[in-house]
Amino acid sequence: MVAKKAAKAPAIHTFKWKGINRKGAKVSGELQGESVAEIKAELRKQGVNVTRTQKKSKGMFSFGNKIIPMDIAVVSRQIATMLGAGVPLVQSLQLIAKSNEKAPLRELMTSIGTEVASGTPLSQTLRGYPRYFDDLYCDLVDAGEQSGALETIYDRISIYKEKSEVLKSKIKKAMFYPAAVLTVAGVVTMLLLLFVIPQFKDIFEGFGAELPAFTLFVLGISDAVQSYWYIILAVIVIAVMLFKKAHQKSQKVRDNTDKFILKIPVISTILDKAAIARFARTLSTTFAAGIPLVDALISAAGASGNFVYRSAINNIRSEVMAGMQMNVAMKTTATFPDMVSQMVMIGEESGDLDGMLSKVADIYEQQVDDAVDALTSLLEPMIMVVLGVVVGGLIVAMYLPIFQLGSVVG
Repeated sequence: MVAKKAAKAPAIHTFKWKGINRKGAKVSGELQGESVAEIKAELRKQGVNVTRTQKKSKGMFSFGNKIIPMDIAVVSRQIATMLGAGVPLVQSLQLIAKSNEKAPLRELMTSIGTEVASGTPLSQTLRGYPRYFDDLYCDLVDAGEQSGALETIYDRISIYKEKSEVLKSKIKKAMFYPAAVLTVAGVVTMLLLLFVIPQFKDIFEGFGAELPAFTLFVLGISDAVQSYWYIILAVIVIAVMLFKKAHQKSQKVRDNTDKFILKIPVISTILDKAAIARFARTLSTTFAAGIPLVDALISAAGASGNFVYRSAINNIRSEVMAGMQMNVAMKTTATFPDMVSQMVMIGEESGDLDGMLSKVADIYEQQVDDAVDALTSLLEPMIMVVLGVVVGGLIVAMYLPIFQLGSVVG
């Protein structure tokens, strides 16, 4: 039975204050609390006559102060380490809150620690912060609390979060390079068409001879870009915004995008391996935590990150519910490589499915790492080749009439 969601604890804010101490000296600093009244009361206990208090503003440019998934991974590792050292849970949360340099994370951990200290189970408390702790995270903590092995579960959670964030970083890196190549090539081309080629056009007008077809083609593009650059820019911006909106609102658009991405050469290989790694890592972690395989497959499907794999895993779940072994069900989907289904078969026969899935995740995470490094090495010279072809083509188009200048003069 799912526990009822606890009421969210009052938000903890950081306040700047100024005042005068018992010796008459001016003092200032920062304190955390729920309200200005609480801050003033605390400072009066310390013998400070408060002259000014102000809630600390996060500011427009405080992006680096925002809680990111890697912060949650670090906190998870800290909790696992402290629990492993025998530090009680409430004290662990309080120590992490006090020692953290990032104010939003400090406030979050203070709120969680306050709720847990009042008797609310940790898993129930975390469900009040879905922005930072998803259902999988909370389910794992809940399993640890119910089994009395929260220390072991948190060690698994920390490994899972660390591996997930590293994998996510590698995928972003893999996607960045192709985008960088296209962006640089596009910017350079636009600059040439807008500012460089028009200079040549003035020269060509005095030639009095017919220009080569390639040169006329490039000059035509340059004229179009100069005349309608704002329309071209508007179309690109609107197209991007419409796609982004459709991607957010339409499941069908997201699914078709996932299918298309898996057909892009080179990139598709990395994304395939990453999806398998996420599937194996999630299933290994949840199954080892004592969550039934059928329920664990739900989490694994959501964590795969791609419609094709999500559909395949849901089909596997349906077959497993009907009594089929998972390795057989994986073969029927024709989505997972034979090596993966064979390792799952070994894990099922040996009774060490979670251990075998962990090995699968390790293998594919390493393959993703190698593939991203290979892509990086390939694209670095490719950037030069693409720019060379684009810039070189435009330069050749402009110099062809000059090469023919001798025959024109003759």
